[in-house]
Amino acid sequence: MSDPLILPPLRQWLAGPLPPGVKEALDRFRQTPGVVRMAVMPDVHLANVGCIGNVVATSDHLIPHAVGGDIGCGMTAIAFQAEASILSSPRVAKQLLEALKTRVPVMRQPRDRVRDLGPLQAGSLSHYALARLCGRDGLWQLGTLGRGNHFLEFQEDDGGGLWLMVHSGSRAMGRAIAEHHLAETMTAPTGVRYLVAGSPQGQAYLNDVQWALTYADLNRRCLVDSVVELLWELFGFGAIPDSITTCDHNHVRQEAHFGESLWVHRKGAIDASEGKAGIIPGSMGSYSYHVEGRGEPESLHSSSHGAGRAMDRTRARRTINERELFRQLKGIWFDPRIADKLRDEAPTAYKDIQEVMRAQKDLTRIVRRLRPVLCHKGT
Repeated sequence: MSDPLILPPLRQWLAGPLPPGVKEALDRFRQTPGVVRMAVMPDVHLANVGCIGNVVATSDHLIPHAVGGDIGCGMTAIAFQAEASILSSPRVAKQLLEALKTRVPVMRQPRDRVRDLGPLQAGSLSHYALARLCGRDGLWQLGTLGRGNHFLEFQEDDGGGLWLMVHSGSRAMGRAIAEHHLAETMTAPTGVRYLVAGSPQGQAYLNDVQWALTYADLNRRCLVDSVVELLWELFGFGAIPDSITTCDHNHVRQEAHFGESLWVHRKGAIDASEGKAGIIPGSMGSYSYHVEGRGEPESLHSSSHGAGRAMDRTRARRTINERELFRQLKGIWFDPRIADKLRDEAPTAYKDIQEVMRAQKDLTRIVRRLRPVLCHKGT
């Protein structure tokens, strides 16, 4: 347990001044007993509890709020044997957007397309209530996108090639797991809630976190499979299997850093160990990046998970109207019928991804830059 009189090291890679409230939230975690190191990413912004874009390392404590509710949320990308110019036609883009609404459900699968969970049996979860939910939402939501900032995007690399990028996570199961284990936590003097890693409660949480990580990865791969199948049916070209890349940005796991075995919590941050492949999205109207980690020790081998919000959703909806959204998304296909519901996802609601990438140039190497062509989002 850390000495309460000596604050643990905190390193920051910032793309600008800290947003309001972020410093106070970071200080609360930093002053919590058991926290031994922290690293702040350039996409940092305030969450309901704590911050997104923050990495917290502890000696023996598990902090569910330092992982978040969407456990395992992340990105998966795959290239196609086609040029992105195939989507330059308004007719083709409309055809694809309409087909995606059916083939990629937002909230739940239709009855005839419910998938088998395979190795993710409900009995491996720590509590019967979670197992019961698995038999309902876990089944019905596998292969679904979700709302909010989750998306499916077709992109063009600098060579003109066509890529797919999917952002989704563990859906209702991850949130249920987080809430279930928060009820078992103790509260530190700072107000931060925690479990002791070696306790029965801590081990149960770790078991269910791993379950959610596996579910989230399977969910994204099901989404990718659905789109690969769809593009073959519509256009007759396939994916390049060896190109698939995946990473997640909400997890906790035991890692070695500075000669210690630590519990590293990443919330809105990816593993950027040396040579580790990662995906860092921008916004609906800006570049995204495929990267390799540099293994920077002070960042706890981490980097940002994306651009990060510059405005919360309330402020974005107050300041960005439909006309401005269309202006910002000029040249990018999306469903104009849901424009009003997408105003809080407009590019200016997010930080400048290029500034974020410059701020963390010693954390990642850029492998590939991708421009958005067509974006499908759930509302």
